[in-house]
Amino acid sequence: MDHPLIDLINARIAKAEAEGAFDNLPGAGQRLPDCDDPENAVLTRILRDNGAVPQAVALSRELSALRDALRETADRDQRRRLIQDMSLLETKLEIARKSR
Repeated sequence: MDHPLIDLINARIAKAEAEGAFDNLPGAGQRLPDCDDPENAVLTRILRDNGAVPQAVALSRELSALRDALRETADRDQRRRLIQDMSLLETKLEIARKSR
């Protein structure tokens, strides 16, 4: 079954095309980039454009930040909390890597 507004959509596209709205678009006439996963290409592009990364990468970055903080602090209580947080993150990272 067609979308109930398909005729209106097609009319607006045809009008925009007639007015030249699609002329001189960036990338016009160029080959489309290769796609490894055409079924999820739009989702993959949206995730990439918004900085989404796999869980293991995000956890690794967070762990690196905690290690940097640990190197910079001398407070024993803060160091203990950082080490606990690092231990938890290392466990999460290992689980994320195994689930791949």
